[in-house]
Amino acid sequence: MTRFDCHQHLWPPALVEALRERDAFPYLREWTLYLPGENPYRVDPAAHDALRRRDRETGRVLLSLSSPLGIEHLPGTDGAALIDVWHASALELPEPFEVWAAASVTEPDPAVLARVLREPRVVGLQLPATALGDPASIERMSPLLSELERAGKPLLVHPGPARVEEGELPDWWAAVVPYVAQMHRSWAAWHVAGRKRHADLRIAFVALAGLAPLHHERLVARGGEFGSPDPNVFYETSSYGPDAINALIEVVGAGAIVHGSDRPYAEPLDPERFPAEIFTVNPGRLLGISGLHSRGR
Repeated sequence: MTRFDCHQHLWPPALVEALRERDAFPYLREWTLYLPGENPYRVDPAAHDALRRRDRETGRVLLSLSSPLGIEHLPGTDGAALIDVWHASALELPEPFEVWAAASVTEPDPAVLARVLREPRVVGLQLPATALGDPASIERMSPLLSELERAGKPLLVHPGPARVEEGELPDWWAAVVPYVAQMHRSWAAWHVAGRKRHADLRIAFVALAGLAPLHHERLVARGGEFGSPDPNVFYETSSYGPDAINALIEVVGAGAIVHGSDRPYAEPLDPERFPAEIFTVNPGRLLGISGLHSRGR
């Protein structure tokens, strides 16, 4: 059965050049990335060599725009132009790469998204968690989410840009502190408001949703509700290992977990150490591939 990696990043040459041409965040100078809320990051050029990356893969790979860049939050034509570059250049990449669409969250345009979703190699839409952090934000994104439902394709929620903080912080800070908090917020917002508005939408939260479901006891103790796991909510594994993944399985079931690596920033999981379904059946169900078994506990 085909194995999936539901979450990787690869910048096609056209996107790299577009980022080098910019004078405002986000921008590249040669191979150093500059973002307002993170330390300058030295990018490994080999990590964005499509042919070299292709030779390392053994299954279907779903690529997404790097939402911490903040491109989806850029206003007007500034963001739209970069999103267009992403779609055009990513869809030219060779197999086994497939593409998560991107969309402006400052000026959502469901008509533009509908056209992109008609591309067979576009598997769904990625949105930054920073655009889904409370019920009101989910309402603002509903035109895009409704279009996604009509297309029968899923949503991937990914960390967005880190906010600017005072003082010197270690390089790992953004990935471990604000990214995780963003995922937790977006999960809570979806738990409160998302499913009520979008009954049939399949959704996956990157990085195990910041481990938000593990707080279900505190949620209930403080007056919230947490019942049976939602069969259309999935949790992607990137940067986590057995401790976190197995703990989450105890709460939401093995059928809710989908494999994603976040390569080139982390590596795929060892399939010998985890249930086979997280690499095969579960991602297929997230993507709406028919003929797969129901989720289990």
